[in-house]
Amino acid sequence: MKIIIRFTKCLAVVATSFALFACDKKEVLFNGQDLTGWVCVVQEPQDEPTFSVKDGALCASGQPFGYIRTEKKYGDCTLHVSWRWVSGRVDSGIFVFLQDEDKVWPTGIQLQLRESDFGFLFSGLKLEGVEGPFCRKESLCEEDPELSDGQWNETVIVCKGGHVTAMVNGVLVNEAQCETSEGYIGFQSEGGAIEFRDIYLK
Repeated sequence: MKIIIRFTKCLAVVATSFALFACDKKEVLFNGQDLTGWVCVVQEPQDEPTFSVKDGALCASGQPFGYIRTEKKYGDCTLHVSWRWVSGRVDSGIFVFLQDEDKVWPTGIQLQLRESDFGFLFSGLKLEGVEGPFCRKESLCEEDPELSDGQWNETVIVCKGGHVTAMVNGVLVNEAQCETSEGYIGFQSEGGAIEFRDIYLK
């Protein structure tokens, strides 16, 4: 009887461990080596690429204006990404729910990283309770949780049922309910050099 009980307990431990592992499973979007799985969209392509890979980071030069997006669309997910300014805070953003028809600028929801509007949600998609064909929702945080230039900021964006919740360095910066619940994920090049890494979904 003791053997059976111990065996049962072992099975329970294994099952629990498997469940925890399943919950922790992640899908890596950026391999740190090249831009496989990504699509670049810029205003006027030049000899020097707007997006490149260096030391395991996805680098955006800031010129010309544009963005890079995933080849695949995503719905309910939790996006993890680290980012840092290379030479001063200029302008960039993280996109979710980007729609078809690649153009500068695309239709989707952008978490704004520009210092003057940090944490704002800019959206070409309708956001509940926000007026205008182009929605602009102010940040919810009283103080900018951004770290000093050159330091890596940790960002988590949770998308569930069209609801978007964005946290930076553990601080809730914004949230909104969107009319759309699926789209591409992307990063913006708009005037300043910025780097992204540790890009994955859970």
